[in-house]
Amino acid sequence: MKLWNHYHTPHSLDQAIALLSQYQGKAKVVAGGTDLIVELRDGHHPIQEALIDVTQIPELTSLAVTGNEIYVGAGVTHSQIVKSPILSNRATCLVESCGVVGGPQVRNVGTLGGNVAHALPAGDGTTSLVALDAKAEIVMDGQHHVVPILEMFRGPGQSLIDSTRDLIIGFRFALCGDNEATAFKRIMRPQGVALPILGCATWVRLNPSQTHFEAARLSIAPIGPTPGRAVEVEAVLIGQPATDTVIEHAIETALQILKPRTSKYRATGDYRKEMIAVLLRRTLQLAVQRARTGQAVPEGIGME
Repeated sequence: MKLWNHYHTPHSLDQAIALLSQYQGKAKVVAGGTDLIVELRDGHHPIQEALIDVTQIPELTSLAVTGNEIYVGAGVTHSQIVKSPILSNRATCLVESCGVVGGPQVRNVGTLGGNVAHALPAGDGTTSLVALDAKAEIVMDGQHHVVPILEMFRGPGQSLIDSTRDLIIGFRFALCGDNEATAFKRIMRPQGVALPILGCATWVRLNPSQTHFEAARLSIAPIGPTPGRAVEVEAVLIGQPATDTVIEHAIETALQILKPRTSKYRATGDYRKEMIAVLLRRTLQLAVQRARTGQAVPEGIGME
C-alpha cells in the first residue's frame, strides 16, 4: 500500500525548511517514524505527497554540553540518551524515562523530538523535560524560536508546531549541579508496550548543608489534557526540611489538588490517585538521596 509519493533526506536545516516550504503543507517530517508510519498505515492520515527524513541533519542529531547546559537534538534517539554518561549522571530522570519507552527496537529509532511532537500528555520523555525546565528550539513559519517546553502543547495530540510546515530542532536545559538531582518512575499495565497509568519526574535542589529543599519541580502525567507541573505541591517542599515527613505532607497536598480521571485505557481515577502518592514518594526520596551523595545510577532501564 502506497503511503507517500516522495521521500527526501536533507542534510541541512536550510534544506529541510526549503522542502517544507516547497510542499506547502503536503509533506510530513519523519525521524524514527514509530508513531507516524503506524498512523499512515492505519489510515489516520491521507497519503502524503512527501516525507522529509530529518535524521541526517547535524543540528537534530547532536548531543553537546556547553558549560552547565546540554543541548539534545530532536533527532537523538531514546537509546542514545540512555547510553549518555553525562545525562545518566546529571539528567537522570530523562535517561530513566527514555529507557522505558516501548521496547528496544522502538528506543533504537524513536526520538525525543518525536515524543514531544506527538503531544501526548503521558509522553515519558516529555514528562522529564518538564521537570528539567527544558526549552525547545523550533522553526515555525520559517522563523527560529526558543520556547519553554510547556508552550509546545495545545491539547491531547495537539502541538504548537505543524509537522507539515514546522520543525523541532532540539532541546536545552541545565544539567544538575551540586546538591541537585532528578528521578523518574512510572506505573503501567503488565503487558509491556502500553500507555502508562501514571508517570512522575522530579527535580530537586537542596541547600548547601543538604538539610532543606531549596527548589523543586514536579511533573506528574497524565493528569490533564497537556503536560504540566504540580506547582502547588512544589511550594509545600521549598524551604522545608528534606525529610520523609515533609515529603508525606507534599503528597497529602497532591492528593487534595490533583484529580486524575478514570480512563478505560489506563485505570480508575481512584487507583491513579493512589499511584500519585506512590510515585511522588519514590521519586522525591530517590532524588534527595542522589542530591546528597552526588551519585546517580539510572533505575529500571528497559525493564518495564
